Amino acid sequence: MTKTATARYDVAEHLRTREEMAAYLEASIEESDGDAAFVAKALGDIARARGMAQVASDAGLSRESLYKALSGGRVPTFETVLRVVAALGLKLRAEALDPDAAGTSVAAHR
Repeated sequence: MTKTATARYDVAEHLRTREEMAAYLEASIEESDGDAAFVAKALGDIARARGMAQVASDAGLSRESLYKALSGGRVPTFETVLRVVAALGLKLRAEALDPDAAGTSVAAHR
């Protein structure tokens, strides 16, 4: 029986355009179920796709700080998230929830 060699999948290798990066971040936020570290890890994937050193420089952070903040092992400050998102050329948006479509009241989302 022959063995099949496999390679670890790295999403950063497949994020080539800002549109792909924005779609990946949006999907990650939607799937996070409120887990900020999950979203931070997705930002880290996008930053690796763009180049950590460049993103760190553009965000005004050290490369080491950026790696730590976006490793998924901790939750970065909101200021760091905003700086990184801007450095990536992306934008965060807010969208009103439709309580009828979600089946819950707005108060349940607080």
